[in-house]
Formats: sequence, C-alpha cells, structure tokens
Amino acid sequence: MTFNEIIQSDKPVLVDFFAEWCGPCKMMAPILKDVKVEVGDAAKIVKIDVDQNPSVAQDFQVQGVPTLILFKDGKPVWRQSGVVPKAGLVGLIRKFSN
Repeated sequence: MTFNEIIQSDKPVLVDFFAEWCGPCKMMAPILKDVKVEVGDAAKIVKIDVDQNPSVAQDFQVQGVPTLILFKDGKPVWRQSGVVPKAGLVGLIRKFSN
C-alpha cells in the first residue's frame, strides 16, 4: 500500500514523521501508543521514517522531526512539529472523526 492510499481514508490518519536518531521522536512513540489505545479504530496512526522515505517527507515539506500531520480524505487538516501531548492528539482525532 502506498502512502497516498493510506491517507485516502474517511477516518483521520495521523502521520508521525520521525527519525531513529531524533530524541524528541523517541518521546513521541509511547504517547502515540497511548493515543491509539484511547481512540481505537476511530483513526489510523502511521509512522514514517524520514531517512527511509525522503520523497514523502519532501512532498509535505517536513523539515524538522518529529512532525505530526493529520490527514482526512487525503488532505492535511492539521500539522505540528515537536512533541505533542496525548490529550491534544486525542481531542484532535475526535474532532475530525465524526
């Protein structure tokens, strides 16, 4: 499945652009696990390694990691760089999942 196929979803798709060497990215991993537990099937959460997928990162002008982008129906509806707290992400996903 291609990246474009993944984000073409009527459910929100939260994409975490990360890198293995990035400290804040490592802090995001357990937060995203908790978010997934809380939102269940209401959204997909996808991790994209910018070093292994530079063209996808470039397509969305991802310059710093972590960068989180929320897609709905293939379009970015929200984005933020840096570590984002769980409550903010859960609220955001709920907002776009109805």
